[in-house]
Amino acid sequence: MFTGIIECTGSIQSISPIETGAALWVTSSFSQDTVIGESVAINGTCLTVTEKRDDAMRFDILQQTLNITNLGDLQAAQIVNLERSLRVGDRLSGHFVQGHVDGCGKVITYQKEGQDHRLVVSIPQEFHHLLAPKGSISINGTSLTIAENEKGDITLWIIPHTHEITSLSSIQEGDRVNLEFDMIAKHVAQLLPHLASKQ
Repeated sequence: MFTGIIECTGSIQSISPIETGAALWVTSSFSQDTVIGESVAINGTCLTVTEKRDDAMRFDILQQTLNITNLGDLQAAQIVNLERSLRVGDRLSGHFVQGHVDGCGKVITYQKEGQDHRLVVSIPQEFHHLLAPKGSISINGTSLTIAENEKGDITLWIIPHTHEITSLSSIQEGDRVNLEFDMIAKHVAQLLPHLASKQ
């Protein structure tokens, strides 16, 4: 379980294909503090530390994860968002994020307006029913609030602090971003058809 409050960014050391998917090596400021088997969210995708060396951590990515997320787009030296799992007793400054990416959206625009940045992301139609004004969404693992929703193109406002400490500062028009929708919205959407059928 995560909060969507990015702890730091990391750098892709390498990503290479293996029989079951890909092996990903990431360097970060907390690599030495992790243990084998620990969960770390990379661009909002929950992965397991399988090996460590120097200041780098290895993660084995299944092919299904590569198919659903933007992790397969990663290249050496690219910056990614990192968050270690939530500890009992920690402050929950974002929202509950599972690290289970639902799919990818496409960046329509990311531009500075005043001191903030305006991010517009196109959401696949299959997820439109999970979007709510002022609702929470995780974009590349960052907990954000939906400011506007225009037929599935959502607008999010990024404050200077978030722009500076996350990988959002490097995204460009056309980039794919990982999406995780609010888990309460997903549970309600799953339950409603069953409740309706019993009426």
